[in-house]
Amino acid sequence: MTLQATDFSFVTQMIRQRSSIDLQPGKEYLVESRLAPIARSLGEKDVGGLVARLRKGDSSLSDAVVDALTTNETSWFRDTHPFDAFVQFLLPEVAKSTMSRQINIWSAACSSGQEAYSLAMLLLDWLPSHPGYTVRIIGTDISQKMVERARSARFSQLEVNRGLRAPYLVKHFDQSGRDWTLRPAVRDLCRFERGNLALPPTNVPTCDIVFLRNVLIYFDLDTKRTVLSHVRKVLRPGGYLVLGGAESTLNLDEAFQRQELGRAVVFRHTGGAA
Repeated sequence: MTLQATDFSFVTQMIRQRSSIDLQPGKEYLVESRLAPIARSLGEKDVGGLVARLRKGDSSLSDAVVDALTTNETSWFRDTHPFDAFVQFLLPEVAKSTMSRQINIWSAACSSGQEAYSLAMLLLDWLPSHPGYTVRIIGTDISQKMVERARSARFSQLEVNRGLRAPYLVKHFDQSGRDWTLRPAVRDLCRFERGNLALPPTNVPTCDIVFLRNVLIYFDLDTKRTVLSHVRKVLRPGGYLVLGGAESTLNLDEAFQRQELGRAVVFRHTGGAA
């Protein structure tokens, strides 16, 4: 059964209120396909029955719907080039400019943790030749389910097959039945918390580098500006923002300066306001 326009409107308004994600007309199939399994698990014959329950204010069901409609696409070392720039340029620049020798990195919209843990493995390669430095990675995601999965540091065979470099699987993982679990050396560099990018960040320290990749594309113009303003408040002047390949701060926030680093593009916080 095709999702009714009134039901689609109700769901998109709820998602916007809860997550700031902007689901425009044309996304009806996406909404219906992702909510159909939840409807079936509740014994409803279609998504319309699920929406009827949502209209009655079932908060736990609302959480499940937000989780289902939040894009959690992720993989290890996704797109490669930003991670090359991280090792070859960003880390050396940050190491030179920090006075405390403490490097903080925020993996925003971290999903189930592959980005944060990819960065942690690269840092474990880097730290032995840079004694005296300490690093901390903070991962945040709007989905509590994803935060809990990231904290578990346990991944299926299918997940480790998506971009994980073979030497890192051998070096940093233990096999647990049919799954793989990260060893403490990697896990100890990362902390995961729930966070909504449209709200001021909490429990996020002043950072040297922020990874906010493939997220802004889901927001409308005003929300993009709001999110970047929140990033700017925790990213120290001179720090770096890494966005997705199709994203930019152009015409959104003038405090960021675009820089090309090899085949990657990053945005440096100039220290100014928007």
